[in-house]
Amino acid sequence: MPLRDHFRPPFSEVRSWEEVHGGWPMVIVQHLAKTLPPEYAAGPHVHLGPEVEIDVATFESPSQTAVGTFYSPPDEGGIATAVWAPAEPTLAVETELSDFDEYEVRVYDTRRGRSLVAAIELISPSNKDRPEHRSQFTSKCAMLLRQGVSLVLVDVVTSRNVNLYADLLALIGRSDRLLGTQPLATYAVACRWRERERSRWLETWYLEVKPGLQLPCLPLWLTEDLAIPLDLEVSYEQTCRDLRIA
Repeated sequence: MPLRDHFRPPFSEVRSWEEVHGGWPMVIVQHLAKTLPPEYAAGPHVHLGPEVEIDVATFESPSQTAVGTFYSPPDEGGIATAVWAPAEPTLAVETELSDFDEYEVRVYDTRRGRSLVAAIELISPSNKDRPEHRSQFTSKCAMLLRQGVSLVLVDVVTSRNVNLYADLLALIGRSDRLLGTQPLATYAVACRWRERERSRWLETWYLEVKPGLQLPCLPLWLTEDLAIPLDLEVSYEQTCRDLRIA
């Protein structure tokens, strides 16, 4: 069955894209369990960044000292003496620290203390909506690759005309001729960073995806010499069946 456009009617009126993205990682885990060697384990990871806010007031205490002033412990007479007060900040601007949604599957090597060996990232609209979000996401991907973690990016978001794979390549000063001059916003790509003789190379397997076409099967690298098939179509269709999406 073909990929649906979950960001526009009629499918967006049946099920939200959040329900698809939220359910898909667990289905991928279930299918990986059939092909992963016994020494590997996969698990879903979903983090909804903008949805979670910490109530700072719950951590404040009435006895807290004034902000910006440090006190020495009371002496034997019970009197606290101020010893240092910092100057005014050189910059004070209203802002929010960037946080974004994460829909992913993580694969661990259980022989090495659950060492992370692979990650499958289902890109969400919040990963693509702002420059700071795009920068943070691509920096995370580059860090994973640098640590020897193989990476699969799956982008079916039709509501944001951005290609984060192209952004990732730009971050490391490279390009891919398959992207052309105007990269398609939806695609799937497998990436790994491996040694060749005395240098290291980024290897990628890039395929465009579009609503109306089937999703591809990509290699999921567990070691430099071992990869298993990641059949995105099979797990996606199972997710749609579970959610009763025609």
